[in-house]
Amino acid sequence: MNTLKIRTNLVPLQGLGVLFLLFLSLSAFAQNYPSGKSILDKVDNNMSAKSRILTARMEINSARGTRTMESKSWSSGTEKSFTEYLAPAREKGTKMLKLANQLWIYSPSTDRVIQISGHMLRQSVMGSDMSYEDMMTDRPLLEQYKADVSGEEVVDGRKCWVVNLTAIATDVNYASQKMWVDEERYVPLKVEMFAKGGKLLKRITFSDVQRVQNRWYPKTFVYKDVLKDGKGTKMVIEEMQLDATIPASVFNLGNLK
Repeated sequence: MNTLKIRTNLVPLQGLGVLFLLFLSLSAFAQNYPSGKSILDKVDNNMSAKSRILTARMEINSARGTRTMESKSWSSGTEKSFTEYLAPAREKGTKMLKLANQLWIYSPSTDRVIQISGHMLRQSVMGSDMSYEDMMTDRPLLEQYKADVSGEEVVDGRKCWVVNLTAIATDVNYASQKMWVDEERYVPLKVEMFAKGGKLLKRITFSDVQRVQNRWYPKTFVYKDVLKDGKGTKMVIEEMQLDATIPASVFNLGNLK
């Protein structure tokens, strides 16, 4: 009888052994994920540049209808950018200049230059789903967030790492982000941005990923402010030049008028 009891008691212990081995195998599999830091480093290498010259089309799909605007912009590093709107006629000649954390806008209809600062930076750019803060932020992700990889998912037929970003800088626009990064090309295909309390604020989807000067870059972005009606704002990059030499005189207040 004692022998039978001992053998009976061994059964659950053997079951625990199987579960323990399964846990170890799952843990080993999870550890095969690349580090969040290495993923962000590769994303930054693709998406960041010393300078950019872009011609883009912006489609604002609001509850009132669709508006299309065209613009050309020049940027140098993360501190300087200059944008001029080319169309439609009503917006043509509007210019924006960013120097560090300062932003000025010239309106041809009033022939005035105004400075945007403080809470006004959270306002919409031209009625779009982008804020002035969104437009002004161009720092590498590694300077703003720490990252952890939580798994893998498929987005638009592409295998992606699911990366959770938590702010390490105090001046970020979003306290956390969730990013789906293409495992092969290391560009984001979808991003969700959250407030400090965890509320979803905005979503961006990226598509039309192309090879640009030895790096992968999405040519189409769709921004959606989830707190607003409408289908979001679509940005299409029509021409792009990276790491070009831009004269310092471009980033001058005198160019606004």
